[in-house]
Amino acid sequence: MLEIFNKKLKEKGLLIIAVPNPTSYDAKHYKEFWAAYDVPRHIFHFSKNGMENLIAKKPNWRMRKIKPLVLDSYYISMLSEKYKKSPLFWLKAVIYGTISNVKALFSNEFSSMIYIIEKK
Repeated sequence: MLEIFNKKLKEKGLLIIAVPNPTSYDAKHYKEFWAAYDVPRHIFHFSKNGMENLIAKKPNWRMRKIKPLVLDSYYISMLSEKYKKSPLFWLKAVIYGTISNVKALFSNEFSSMIYIIEKK
C-alpha cells in the first residue's frame, strides 16, 4: 500500500495514518470484545513499535511525528462495553478509557495513534 502513496506523493509530501493500537491497555483489557479490531475495516493491526519498524525499513519514507488520539480510548471503550452488553456501559467506558490514557502516559501505548510519515 505504501508503494501506491509513494507514486502519488511529491518529495516531502506527508502521509497521515491513524490506526488502533492492539498493545494499548484497553485492547488488553477487552480482548476479543475490543471494538477497534473492527473487522473487516481493520485487517491489519500495528503496535507503535511495529509501525515504527515498518516505516524504518522503507527507504523512501521517514517517521516525522507520532501523536495519540486521546479521545479514542473513550469511544472504543464505550463500544466494547456495549458489545459485552454491560450495564452502565457509558460509565465503564469513562473509567476504562481514563485508565487506558493514564497508563499510556507512561507506556506511550495509546488506544489509537496518528503517524505522520514523510516521503523522502
